[in-house]
Amino acid sequence: MRREKSIYELQAEICKILSSPKRIEIISALKDGEKTVAELVDILGTPKANVSQHLAVMRLKGILKSRRDGVNIYYSIANPKVVQACSLMREVLNELLMERSRMAELVRKA
Repeated sequence: MRREKSIYELQAEICKILSSPKRIEIISALKDGEKTVAELVDILGTPKANVSQHLAVMRLKGILKSRRDGVNIYYSIANPKVVQACSLMREVLNELLMERSRMAELVRKA
């Protein structure tokens, strides 16, 4: 019972980290492989300081890992299941939006 409670607490902590749209966007950008901070700044169109702050939080919580090569720091997903979890949630949300759209269409036709 105690272990189960700890798992719920950890899950809630990770969900808090992933409650930022920018962090989910970072996961999406990294799903096909590691990228440098500069590459992520270009992809996200977000200031470097902001990207670096998100990366640091995600690395600290174990969602991302990093490696240094010369002056570059490369980030990647620590566990591919994080990408799967985000993709699954995206599918759920797409289905929800489609259902809402169908309901709105029925109301308009009524």
